[in-house]
Amino acid sequence: MSLFDDAKKVIPGGVNSPVRAFASVGGEPYFVERGYGSKVVDTNGKEYIDYVCSWGPLILGHCDQDVIRAVKECADKGTSYGAPTVRETKLAELITEMIPSIEMVRMVNSGTEAVMSAIRLARGFTNRDMIIKFEGCYHGHSDGLLVKAGSGLLTFGAPSSPGVPVSIAGNTLIAQYNDISTVDKLFLEYPGKIACVIVEPVAANMGVVPPEDNFLQKLKTSCEREGALLIFDEIITGFRLSLSGAQGYYGVTPDITALGKIIGGGLPVAAYGGRREIMKLVSPSGSVYQAGTLSGNPLAMAAGIATLEKLKTPGFYKKLKEKSDYLRCGMDENMSKLGLKYTLNSIESLSCLFFTEHKVDSYQTAISADTKIYAKYFHGMLERGIALAPAQFEAMFVSAAHTDADLDTTIKAHYETLKNL
Repeated sequence: MSLFDDAKKVIPGGVNSPVRAFASVGGEPYFVERGYGSKVVDTNGKEYIDYVCSWGPLILGHCDQDVIRAVKECADKGTSYGAPTVRETKLAELITEMIPSIEMVRMVNSGTEAVMSAIRLARGFTNRDMIIKFEGCYHGHSDGLLVKAGSGLLTFGAPSSPGVPVSIAGNTLIAQYNDISTVDKLFLEYPGKIACVIVEPVAANMGVVPPEDNFLQKLKTSCEREGALLIFDEIITGFRLSLSGAQGYYGVTPDITALGKIIGGGLPVAAYGGRREIMKLVSPSGSVYQAGTLSGNPLAMAAGIATLEKLKTPGFYKKLKEKSDYLRCGMDENMSKLGLKYTLNSIESLSCLFFTEHKVDSYQTAISADTKIYAKYFHGMLERGIALAPAQFEAMFVSAAHTDADLDTTIKAHYETLKNL
């Protein structure tokens, strides 16, 4: 019996998040014993250069000593109180300092919770029910958003989920990412009924698909014209593309932002925030209800503060981009040498290799990728000590802990794996 078999006896599918099960690539998942720097080590003692990075939070790498020290010092005083702490205020101050569009912020425990709460707030503020999301964009597993979602739902070929009432899904309208005309058409069809448009400013759950042709600015203009709010789901891009997230990177200001992953430094933290007039509607200062027993818990706040403080180090993002560009150029050069025309989408420290020769700029072009080839590629890289996401439609994350030697080893493994596909 394997560890995976043991897990499947007591956990549905043997995992606590579906993509971890290796269903789209085949085989059994490795179980991690520990992580350090750019590496993870499995229970058999095999070491991998890790580009999953806990699906994005570990921008500093595994076991960053400043983060670990902050968590240990906090844990010595207690883990949860159900009462306010100064750390909550400190992390909120850091977020509002770094992201100008966020004047007030509420801490929660997961990206799903942050997005769900942001949408409830948008509905409360506008007194409208309908929302627009984009095909292939994933915003967590709340009922109203499991419609044409990305990430694991793309992997398993399910456009929605059983258990989602039609009455709830019916308030979710679907547009095409990077095509503003599909958004404007929905505004015309449902005048005065759409509360918000929610978007991953860089789609990262159908692979990595950056916005094109001022798409985000056009979204902002359309929302302002129609009296709808614009929500940026920056669970992945927040503090990943820049110190002020994708909104700072592209110079587009949303009304509400959902954050997660990096703001917790590897612990469960997410948040939603925006303009003061909007956020004041959140209970207890307003009537839009949201609560959570462990929201703002001390350990997570300590990890988040330590992480964001390090991101403020001058030159941090420049160095991270240099690492990412070096890796991307090496992968591009490998494909050129081998006469392959696969599509490598990359922006800052996010990237995705699509096994298609088509330009990938939307859900429809993303799903042209050959997932069977990706599965072979994934296992070839894994055999060579490189841990990638076990699904074609996920991002590859570079961290500050990845060394030049790591990148060179990865480029070599990439060449050998592609050559032997």
